[in-house]
Amino acid sequence: MTRAAPMPDTLTLHVPFRVVKRGGRKEIQLPEGATPSQRTDSTLVEALGRAFRWKRMLESGEFATISDLAEREGIASSYMTRVLRLTLLAPEIVEAILDGKQGPDVMLARLLEPFPNEWAMQVTLLRL
Repeated sequence: MTRAAPMPDTLTLHVPFRVVKRGGRKEIQLPEGATPSQRTDSTLVEALGRAFRWKRMLESGEFATISDLAEREGIASSYMTRVLRLTLLAPEIVEAILDGKQGPDVMLARLLEPFPNEWAMQVTLLRL
């Protein structure tokens, strides 16, 4: 019977990462070259869901105006119009967000800013 080497009391492990704020939450950002796991951004997915739900409610005639719908939802109509613009995103961008494959620069705050109408330009701008 052999004796095992004594185990040290402390083990130090160096893991390079940064903590960044994303959509009001803190997120760990891996170093260059590290393979990130696919992780959906729940803030973005929720905003997309709301945008398409609100669009459907307006198109069905359930609400006559964005102002009426915004009042019912208890939010500012200016915010609602910015979120509704998410329905104009290129399908491949929407898929990337739902699959968690969007780039680190694709955040809700950035998507609520003006973006081009042309899908190809959107993809180029967001570097997908």
